[in-house]
Amino acid sequence: MRSYQLGTYDQMINNLIESFTGYLQVQHNKYQDNPLIDNSFDYDESTVEAISRLDKVVSVTPHLESFTLASNGIQTKGVAVMAIDPVKEKSFSDPESKLVKYRITEEAIKGLTDTGSVSDDLTDKLKMIPGRSYSSADRLKRELELTEEEADLYLPEILRFTEVANGYLTGDDAGILVSDRLAGYLKVSVGDSVILMGQGYHGVTATGIFPVRGIIKIPSPEIDNKLIVMTIPAAQALFDAEGKITSLVVNLTDKSSRTVKTVKARINALLPDKNTTARTWYELNPVLYQQIQGDNQSGIAMLGLLYFIIFFGIFGTVLMMVSERKREFGVLVAIGMQKRKLKRIVAIEMMLLGAVGLAGGLLAGTPLILYYYHYPFVLKGELANMMEEWGWEAVMPAAWFGPYFYWQAAIVALMVALATLYPLRKIEKMKETEALKG
Repeated sequence: MRSYQLGTYDQMINNLIESFTGYLQVQHNKYQDNPLIDNSFDYDESTVEAISRLDKVVSVTPHLESFTLASNGIQTKGVAVMAIDPVKEKSFSDPESKLVKYRITEEAIKGLTDTGSVSDDLTDKLKMIPGRSYSSADRLKRELELTEEEADLYLPEILRFTEVANGYLTGDDAGILVSDRLAGYLKVSVGDSVILMGQGYHGVTATGIFPVRGIIKIPSPEIDNKLIVMTIPAAQALFDAEGKITSLVVNLTDKSSRTVKTVKARINALLPDKNTTARTWYELNPVLYQQIQGDNQSGIAMLGLLYFIIFFGIFGTVLMMVSERKREFGVLVAIGMQKRKLKRIVAIEMMLLGAVGLAGGLLAGTPLILYYYHYPFVLKGELANMMEEWGWEAVMPAAWFGPYFYWQAAIVALMVALATLYPLRKIEKMKETEALKG
């Protein structure tokens, strides 16, 4: 249960933090409260290199972010524009891996049905998810719940009918990538053009027509509804912000709050511009952080309740054992065994029983955690839609082994040790004559 809970947090962080905001961001001091392109700063390659050399830092990528209106025909919508370095971004959010490769369309379903390429049950499943898009064959396989045998038999044909053309950005590309849901709203596809209109640096008018190079699928529906990605040179030209960026996004190898705060302090010491500062993802995403903290506390409360039940289960077993063996203990002491040795035997017996139980529990839980870590549980139907509306991807992975796993054993071992005090105390206060009567 705890592995599932922590795995869900990791999934949320991966969706929204590692792929969008990063664990840390270097920003202008005023940008957090007033995210305008006016509150940008000059890009300095030497600062990026210095931050990259810090311990625990895995990537440093520049972003230029702003807001515009996006229009195609009569369809218009306010969008977030994120300008990236297409090469450096591969070590951060890697938009190329999020390009839509397969889409369940009416034409694809009709083609599969007419050719008899898939079973009727699989056709029914496909009809339940029209318009859904996927950035990998594995994700489509999990969504359709295909067995290995079914995947070998049907998946190549499904991929052939559902495959769509897509493209990525080059270093100085003048094109854009459009998020999947936004592309559906604007009714654009690869090769179409989108008009962007907004306000640039220091109030200049920002307008331009940009060809769509590709469609990307963002796990968070909120972001997938409003994101346009372009290159930094193209955005600087659009917003008349030559040499400017709004953030340096920093990703780390360690997610712990201690590491994040330590790296933040070291980055602030390196920044040459005192108008810039490093902010943690807790500061950048306070709502998400509070949601995780609140849910985590409820999980800990549930664990506390379970520990309470487990302890009395253990104590009840010990109580019954002492009651049933009262005469046995009396006989042993009556024929000359020292109470000290008897207590030692009982303590060793309890430790052995506890060790066997703990080892059995850990061994029973390990295969489940391993399986659901590598093969997350995929939610379907209304529950999946509800999860996506909340901004979470509709999968439930287990967390990898960590302190949460070993602390379970440590806490239950402590319970066994506490329960052992009862028989030791009963032996110490035992009167042999009364014990022999049973």
